[in-house]
Amino acid sequence: MGGLFFLYGQGGCEKIFLWSTISCSIRSKRGIVLNVASNGIAVLLLPNGRTAHSRFKIPLAINEDSLCSIKQGSPLARLISKAKLIIWDETPMISKYCYETLDKCLKDILRCSDSYNAHLPFGGKVVVLGRDFRQILPVILRGSRKDIIQSSINSSYLWHNCKVLKLTKNEIVTR
Repeated sequence: MGGLFFLYGQGGCEKIFLWSTISCSIRSKRGIVLNVASNGIAVLLLPNGRTAHSRFKIPLAINEDSLCSIKQGSPLARLISKAKLIIWDETPMISKYCYETLDKCLKDILRCSDSYNAHLPFGGKVVVLGRDFRQILPVILRGSRKDIIQSSINSSYLWHNCKVLKLTKNEIVTR
C-alpha cells in the first residue's frame, strides 16, 4: 500500500477543486483525510485544512535532525494512523527537512500498525503533495541559488519515490 505523489499544476488548473473532490469522496466513505498546506492563506481554501506545522507539530526552526513532537499513542498519533490520505498543498515553498521530519515521525507512529512499511516513504501512508515549482521556493536566509535548490523537496531523499502527476488544462482560461 502507500504512495507518494506530487500533483503539479500552474495557477488555474483547479488543484483546490481536485483536493476538495478527493477529500469529499474519501470522507463520504467515513475515511479520514488530513488536508494541510505550507502557509495559512492556502489552508483557508482546503476543507478542514490546517498548516502542516500545526497539524504535524513540525518545528519552525528546522534542520535535518528535527523531529515532530507527536507522542506514540497520543490522540494525534491515532488520528494520523487512521487517516487514509494526507494532502499537502503549497509544498514547493518550504524546506525539504519539513517532509523528511514528517517521514521520520510517520514511520515512528505507524510502526505499531498493520499498514506500516519501513521501506516506503511516510511509513506507507498515502501522501499527495502539490503546487507549482514556478511559484515560491523555500526562503533561505542569505542563501544562494544553490542553497535554495538544495533545500527544495525535489532535492530530498524522498523525491525518487514520488510519482509526479501533471494538470495541464487551465480551467479558468477555458471558462
